[in-house]
Amino acid sequence: MQRIDVYPTHRYQNFLLRVGRPYPLGANFVPGGVNFSVFSRYATDCTLVLFDKGAQEPFGQIPFPAEFRIGHVFSMVVFDLDYENIEYGYVFDGPNAPHEGHRFDKSCVLLDPYAKAVSGRDLWGSPPKYSDGLQHRGLLVYDDFDWVHDRMLGIPAEDLVIYEMHVRGFTRHPSSNVKYPGTFAAIREKIPYLKELGVNCVEFMPIHEFDELQNTFVNPETEEPLKNYWGYNTVGFFAPKAGYAATGRLGMQVDEFKALVKLLHQNGIEVMLDVVFNHTAEGGNDDDHTFSFRGIDNKTYYMLRPDGRYYNFSGTGNTMNCNNPVVRGMVLDCLRYWVAEYHIDGFRFDLASILGRDTRGNPLSNPPLLEALAYDPILGKTKLVAEAWDAGGLYQVGSFPAYGRWSEWNGQYRDTLRRFLIGDMGQVGALAECIQGSPHLYQERGPTASINFITAHDGFTLADLFSYNEKHNWANGESNRDGHTPNHSWNCGWEGPTNDLAINTLRRQLMKNAIAILMVSQGIPMILMGDEVAQSRKGNNNSYCQDNELNWFNWQLYDSNSDIFHFFKNFIAFRKAHPVLRSRTHFRNMDYVGSGFADISWHGVEAWNADWSYHSRTLAFMLCGQHARQGSVQDDYIYVAMNMHWESHQFDLPNLPGARKWHVFANTSMASPIDICEPGDEISLAVQDSFLVGARSVVVLVGR
Repeated sequence: MQRIDVYPTHRYQNFLLRVGRPYPLGANFVPGGVNFSVFSRYATDCTLVLFDKGAQEPFGQIPFPAEFRIGHVFSMVVFDLDYENIEYGYVFDGPNAPHEGHRFDKSCVLLDPYAKAVSGRDLWGSPPKYSDGLQHRGLLVYDDFDWVHDRMLGIPAEDLVIYEMHVRGFTRHPSSNVKYPGTFAAIREKIPYLKELGVNCVEFMPIHEFDELQNTFVNPETEEPLKNYWGYNTVGFFAPKAGYAATGRLGMQVDEFKALVKLLHQNGIEVMLDVVFNHTAEGGNDDDHTFSFRGIDNKTYYMLRPDGRYYNFSGTGNTMNCNNPVVRGMVLDCLRYWVAEYHIDGFRFDLASILGRDTRGNPLSNPPLLEALAYDPILGKTKLVAEAWDAGGLYQVGSFPAYGRWSEWNGQYRDTLRRFLIGDMGQVGALAECIQGSPHLYQERGPTASINFITAHDGFTLADLFSYNEKHNWANGESNRDGHTPNHSWNCGWEGPTNDLAINTLRRQLMKNAIAILMVSQGIPMILMGDEVAQSRKGNNNSYCQDNELNWFNWQLYDSNSDIFHFFKNFIAFRKAHPVLRSRTHFRNMDYVGSGFADISWHGVEAWNADWSYHSRTLAFMLCGQHARQGSVQDDYIYVAMNMHWESHQFDLPNLPGARKWHVFANTSMASPIDICEPGDEISLAVQDSFLVGARSVVVLVGR
């Protein structure tokens, strides 16, 4: 006997209908049909529009009967649809009064904010005919992927090494030699490379549907149109980007991305998504393209000024109204969906400080969205990472509302290390905080609250950090006005590429210094795709628009810059081999296990006597392995000497207990391959009481 609710109760033209369930929102399968549910507080009417795939004209337009509206939700079950061959959208009617915040337009077929896949933009960079309305329609998605025994990996936060990656850029270069360049499928072929490097978490820059064609600038040299390559302009929060899928034209982007996540998990690599809830691709001008949110309920989804104009705390034209209860619910639903259906391990939130602003943009002391994310039961084991600032000037590094859950991109770590590495004075005190996991910022949260990085997608690459004094963004078509001006960089005496052997040697040494300090710092290290092979962007520190070899990973560098890769690889392995480098709690700067040594001790050219003066460019520290993870694991002693002075200095070494001896793991003043050892194969020092640390170099010793 069939249940009563599979029977239609209404008919409209040839369509059999029934009042739907208001939740969950979106298009969801029910017995015999599809439940379409969409919210709009201010709309007077709503029509469901159905298309055959790729058709310009709809085969059905079904107005929601008045009795199918429950509160502010239009919900309806439509029976007997050809699920795999339809696209859908909505038309809303209501006031068109922008000065009051309303922008309803019956001529627009709008994308469902909860659409789980989006059609019309299946091939990367292929311009649509905006007049035919084909570019943004929802697709029905079966959540029937066979995960077998896959689950979120749950790697302890302190053990992570994050690799920030652009999906297209990782394999788009001709040298990648993959079958489907620039796609989710292609990354599967490169997993052995990631395992060789040693990273255990990939952080994908935005992979949800975005509009790569939303850019009006052209390259002034080539006159080629530029793109929105990075993807920080969301079209659909729930939908993986079809243009990133080899099977996108077949509508299989969902399964292709799930297959990638599954294989990464099988290889011990977590997946973190960079999510962009602070704004959308609809812009903030009257002539910008309306495709979803502002045509459905502009006043709910966006922060508006009293005159109806958009607040712009994102720097991109509009700002999502994330602490409106409806929008907050959408964000939660979205993240739950990615975790439950895609097994995503964590999220990095772009311009996350916006998520803590109220409906008028004022910072909240207890932001309901951030609290809800921290305590949500489905997200209970999901890693949450905030970019703790926004374009409106709200800077919250160290003060982001954490609720015991949130980590932060530590911008202070980045700036301090850069300044120390190039020889700025007055940095050793701040550097000591950074090395300890920034307890001055995260005393209550512990070192894993700090995502340590020196470079990221936004800014110079590691190679460019020591090759350019100034940004060189002319190719972006904005007269070099875009991008950050203070980069804390140094060109080592020549701007850009050079054949000068001494300059190139120094640049490589400084890169290795950066890698070494990053990997011996408490907290969670993050490295930028391409840094491990010293890839340059020719001084462009804002390459958001460059879909070309400036951004594409050049796999030929794996051979030509093998020394840098080898250095990265061995230091990641060294970090994994030594739990004393991965503490869950902050150092106490004291001996609390009776080893005779503090958990961390500070030194200078004289043992036990660090130079904290403003003019100091030298610092050393020693970690006592008997304090590793509060004594649960016995580790070696580790000594790190950092000399950013332009002269060599003799460092006195602290005496080790018992029969232990100092062994050299890394010395950046030495040429490859003797600049670093395989972990466990370190070379014993002939002289145990001192070590000559070369100019602008870092030395790492192991005591065992």
